[in-house]
Amino acid sequence: MHRLRTRLIAVFLLATLAPLALTIWLVRELLDLSLTLTSTQQLDETSRSLEITGRELYRRARTALQARSTPDRMVKAPWPAGVEAFANSNEPERFELTGREGDRLRYLVRRGDQIAVSEEALGPVGLERLARQHSAARARIEQTRERDLRGGFFTTFLVLASAMWVLALALLIYLTHRIANPIQQLAGALRRLGQGEANVRVPVHRRDEIGQAIDGFNDMAEQLEQNRDRLLFVARLESWQMLARKMAHEVKNSLTPIRLTVEEMVARHGSNDPAFLKQAAQIVTDEVTGLERRVRAFSELASEPPVHPGPLNVNALLSERLSFLKVGHPAVTYSSRLDAAAPSAWADEDLVRGILTNLIENASHAAPVVLGLSHRLPDGRVAIEVHDNGPGLSPTAREHLFEPSISFKKNGMGLGLSIARKSALLNRGDIELIASELGGAAFRVILPATESTENGQ
Repeated sequence: MHRLRTRLIAVFLLATLAPLALTIWLVRELLDLSLTLTSTQQLDETSRSLEITGRELYRRARTALQARSTPDRMVKAPWPAGVEAFANSNEPERFELTGREGDRLRYLVRRGDQIAVSEEALGPVGLERLARQHSAARARIEQTRERDLRGGFFTTFLVLASAMWVLALALLIYLTHRIANPIQQLAGALRRLGQGEANVRVPVHRRDEIGQAIDGFNDMAEQLEQNRDRLLFVARLESWQMLARKMAHEVKNSLTPIRLTVEEMVARHGSNDPAFLKQAAQIVTDEVTGLERRVRAFSELASEPPVHPGPLNVNALLSERLSFLKVGHPAVTYSSRLDAAAPSAWADEDLVRGILTNLIENASHAAPVVLGLSHRLPDGRVAIEVHDNGPGLSPTAREHLFEPSISFKKNGMGLGLSIARKSALLNRGDIELIASELGGAAFRVILPATESTENGQ
């Protein structure tokens, strides 16, 4: 239930901890390199100290060996190995490092036609090995100096830090768009709804709190659209009711004197031409009776009948209406499909009976097959439907279906569906046109269920 909050927390953690972790890793790598650089500086200092120490050791060893050189160490030609090269040179004296690691020092000095050869060990330190190590250390130090390590470290850090910042920014922009875009769509839909576009809807592609808010908006917009249609119907109906009351009042005031006058005329002059007078009186009486019937219909449209809702067994009432009207239409085939699990409705039985009578009568005049069914809607309300296999309704009839001017019966006045829908609205329900299972026209009467009404009380 808190997916949005969790997602925002995750976005914040991802946007902060990821760059922080990368920065820590980068600092650690740079620290290692810095330590390596420090070790190079120490190696430079140590190599220079070793060089000075080695040179001093070599100098002292030469001085001591030169002082200990005596004539008994003279050799003549043929020269032994290691002496011949010096003998063939013009050098007066020479110092040489011998041994496997340069751990011995030899002193050669020319004295006439003889060469004095003195040699002694330098101890555990091999000067040649020390010289090789010193050369390798100096080469590494020189190689390190040739590179701009400080500039390289700074450039590397700047590039990596910039890359991490750009990636984090791109991630934040993407996630912010994912969160903000549905909210912007919802805000735009609310603005359009406030401007009167009742059919506006927002597509839902998520199931978090934002998705639930969009679902709630779509449901609200659908309810508002339905309520708007009902209010428009009620407004138009009120204008027809005012006209009906005025017309009924004016016509009714004229009907009674007409009937009384005609009856009086027949009573007083019946002996002159009784057949003609009787026929004329009958015609006038029939027309007056027709006018009275129309006046009563308009009176029913204009009146607000009392509503006495209560538990209503829709299956029993639908079956009773089908059986009752079957007698008057022997050529019509009636059938029913009743849902035993459908709950009872909370409505006025007389008003619902009038609604069903009107719908079934209309279907019986339009088609040879009529189907009545009942079931429970997903929102818990009760639905009663009347289907037929007639020609259906034209687009014009669909557009003005419940206005007091559309009739589907011969000699009809077009008030039945208007009165039926008004009765449904008085029961806190409605009537809507749906697709017919039989291919003709179909109407659905929606009524509140008993359970929902009792729970709401």
